[in-house]
Amino acid sequence: LDRNLGATQVATSPTDAASYGDLYQWGRNADGHQIRTSGITATLASNFFTHNGLFITTNTSPNNWLSSVETHMWSGTAAENNPCPSGFRIPTAAEWEQERLTWSSNNATGAFTSPLKLPMGGRRSFSNGSLVSVGTIGGYWSSTVSGSDARRLDLSSSNANMNTSFWANGYSVRCLKD
Repeated sequence: LDRNLGATQVATSPTDAASYGDLYQWGRNADGHQIRTSGITATLASNFFTHNGLFITTNTSPNNWLSSVETHMWSGTAAENNPCPSGFRIPTAAEWEQERLTWSSNNATGAFTSPLKLPMGGRRSFSNGSLVSVGTIGGYWSSTVSGSDARRLDLSSSNANMNTSFWANGYSVRCLKD
């Protein structure tokens, strides 16, 4: 897609608030939890398909919003919780890495000047649901699982790289055409 899920426009700068979009917990369907101002709950989900619209917080390892570890929600051909429009999916970690290597600089400037125009929408904290580093970092989920975590692309003014994160953190989603 030409913008993050939930964004109202293509980014005009790395700090264009209208281009930040929503912040998804890894593997969750679009039930409303991804909206930056959604309510929060500390009650873990017992099923991977949620419908309460609340951002789930946790401070218990493995810091997952789901009471079990299920890896299929955004991965593979099934990807039951794929929040992307029909014909689109969440990129793998390898696809993000391949994209990152084409940028003119390995940082947020390179991400923004790339054809994707990736903004720095911050993240939502797994521990309390607060917004963190909006306008100074960008985090983009991949569909790739890494143990009880998932892989993400991180952007800052000084660097861009692949990392892992707890599923309960909220990060941006940029969809890739199948």
